[in-house]
Amino acid sequence: MSSRRWPPSNERCYASPMLQRVCIGFALVLTASFALAQAYRWVDENGVVHYSDRPQPGAEEVELESAPAVSIPPPRRTTASRPTGPGEDDQDTDVAVGYDTLEIASPSAEETLWNIGGVLNVSLDLQPALKQGHQLRVYFDGNPQPVNSTQFQLQEVYRGVHNLQAEVLDENGQLLIRSQPSRFYVQQTTIVNRRVNPRGG
Repeated sequence: MSSRRWPPSNERCYASPMLQRVCIGFALVLTASFALAQAYRWVDENGVVHYSDRPQPGAEEVELESAPAVSIPPPRRTTASRPTGPGEDDQDTDVAVGYDTLEIASPSAEETLWNIGGVLNVSLDLQPALKQGHQLRVYFDGNPQPVNSTQFQLQEVYRGVHNLQAEVLDENGQLLIRSQPSRFYVQQTTIVNRRVNPRGG
């Protein structure tokens, strides 16, 4: 009848590195097999506690706890950046930024303008500023026309109710941002000529 202490004591292995790897692998396999097997515990007449994987007279079966599973997260994928030439970084950044706001600053919504003489001064609020290669386009009463900056004039704007809207297009003509339509009014002072009666009547 043989018995062994549980767990088995560590022993040094004075061997070549290759043989040490074999010993370590064998020890791991042996430890795993012990973990799956049943263990028995008993105390001899001297009060020494013994463990064995075989049943012994007067021994009690011991439930062994399995080692907790170790979860190894998968490696994170990284995307290699493409080397860029001079000036390419700025161009890519401009395209990625886009625009935050585009509004009709002047004339304001529901504003009434008097005696403008057919010339309308328009001011747009674009944040950030217009990028190189992008184009501004405005719609006056539904008719589109390109403009060169955020401040410009529209001709032949006469009395009545008018609508104004603006948008930004990229190099390919794709819409990037569009403002809300703004309605305003143009009024003209009317001079009434009263006919004078030469007789004073």
